Amino acid sequence: MKYICVLFTILLSLSFPLHSTSYNSLEYRQEKVISNLFDQLVRHHINSTLAIERSVSALLKSYPEQIDIVLKVALAKYPQEYKQIICGALRAEPALTSDVITILLKSNIAASTDIVSIAVNEEPAYATEIVKTAVLLYPDKFESIVRVAILTEPVMANNVVKNTMQSYPEKLLDILVIAVKAFPDQVANIVRDTLRLSTDDREVISVAVSFSTGDKAREIITAAIRSGMSKESATAAAIAGGAKPADIARNNP
Repeated sequence: MKYICVLFTILLSLSFPLHSTSYNSLEYRQEKVISNLFDQLVRHHINSTLAIERSVSALLKSYPEQIDIVLKVALAKYPQEYKQIICGALRAEPALTSDVITILLKSNIAASTDIVSIAVNEEPAYATEIVKTAVLLYPDKFESIVRVAILTEPVMANNVVKNTMQSYPEKLLDILVIAVKAFPDQVANIVRDTLRLSTDDREVISVAVSFSTGDKAREIITAAIRSGMSKESATAAAIAGGAKPADIARNNP
């Protein structure tokens, strides 16, 4: 790696012309240098099934400022190995997660949900940031992006749901539905967390009941009451959401 670093420095310095030149020309020269180095690294790891991942990671660990060019080169050479490229980039510098996701999504190398799933699985601690970045670029894919993120890493799902609700309060009920459908057995906790952020408690209860099975109505009402709603309000909201009298009758918080 030390040899590669020295070689990169020499080649990059030679890539600068003695006289002024256009930015595009300079970028082209830098891309050529990165491309040559990348080929050398891949050959070095040729016997590894993770040759592409390790090569991307090695380059970005030394030259994180060249992330645009490194990923451009890697994707152009090995488009079918985009998973290795994502993982290699994230492992090299997790702090660049947003940049990595942006570049990969703009490349159209794979479906946005596929890229989000790979990234969240690789860096679950950055799940919320990954979702925000993906939604910014693909607002029309909001629901599918949130869904795949929380299903990919259930341990981080609660944080993703809460943080996404806070970031997109206008979509709070949509996120509630996604979460309830994804984790029906955790509906009470989901309702409790949503009530802390909602401006309309009754609507939260109605929606939660609407997208849950009948036997969950009691849990939802109980969660609402424990969150501060009156029994009467919680019950009325549950009925509005489709709770049956038998479910309500069994409720005894």
